[in-house]
Amino acid sequence: MADLHVNIAGVDWKNPVTTGSGTFGFGREYSEFFDLSALGAICLKALSAVPRMGNPSPRIAETKQGILNSVGLQNPGAAHFLEHELPWLRQFDTKLIANLCGSTVEDYIEVAEILDDKVDMFELNISCPNVKEGGMAFGTNPKMVEEITKRVKAVSKVPLIIKLSPNVTDIAEIARAAEAGGADVISLINTLLGMRIDVKTRRPVLHNNMGGLSGPCVKPVAVRMVYQVRQAVKLPIIGMGGIATGEDAIEFLLAGANAVAVGTAGIVDPYAWIRVRNGIEQYLDNHGIASVNDIVGMVEMNG
Repeated sequence: MADLHVNIAGVDWKNPVTTGSGTFGFGREYSEFFDLSALGAICLKALSAVPRMGNPSPRIAETKQGILNSVGLQNPGAAHFLEHELPWLRQFDTKLIANLCGSTVEDYIEVAEILDDKVDMFELNISCPNVKEGGMAFGTNPKMVEEITKRVKAVSKVPLIIKLSPNVTDIAEIARAAEAGGADVISLINTLLGMRIDVKTRRPVLHNNMGGLSGPCVKPVAVRMVYQVRQAVKLPIIGMGGIATGEDAIEFLLAGANAVAVGTAGIVDPYAWIRVRNGIEQYLDNHGIASVNDIVGMVEMNG
């Protein structure tokens, strides 16, 4: 059987499959379906320094081949997580990634300091709006990306993943800015900005009008961006965006990802993460490939 172990910025994962932040909660519901120890890592729902109520509903809507969400990063806060969720999660033999969110650089620093070294890795959600910059997302400006990465890296006691927004002109430029700021890992893509309108009411279906688009419909964009980032930086990459099968995951690995995250697919099928992991292993075995690391970035481009 093929070796599925991967090393992400010095952290050993038993396999290259993790969860997409915001799609797995803190894992309690999914633990009723499978042993969470089967995952390489769990990326937790976003955590802020103080509790957030999120956006008013409706905040989730189906689309063809995907969903739109405008949940608004609802969460109970980092201190609550440490007291009530982390002890339960630590019974499982898997790595834990805390997704950090905030509205100012100081917010990110505060939540990183609260969590300290209690988890294995941090993932910085730089798609959050920066209130000090008129609501512009942190992740859309290279200088801002480098600055927030540098500031949070200075206080981070665990490897720092920067999660890139696809809502930019040049994803490679943003990735290079994160690398320059001291990022240990890049993850992408976060959701694409989308909108649906109810033709009967002539109003957007989401209360906040627009939301993040995820699911199979975004996969070709995500694969393309992972490939472009692999050409631009030397950091490990966690690829995500529409992964529902082992072959989907293999596309991302061939494009240059070292690991993959499955998110929206788990809303439809709670065993999606296990199916993807098993599908990767089956592909490697069928092609006589000894290790999952042997296919990373091995796409053969035309021309």
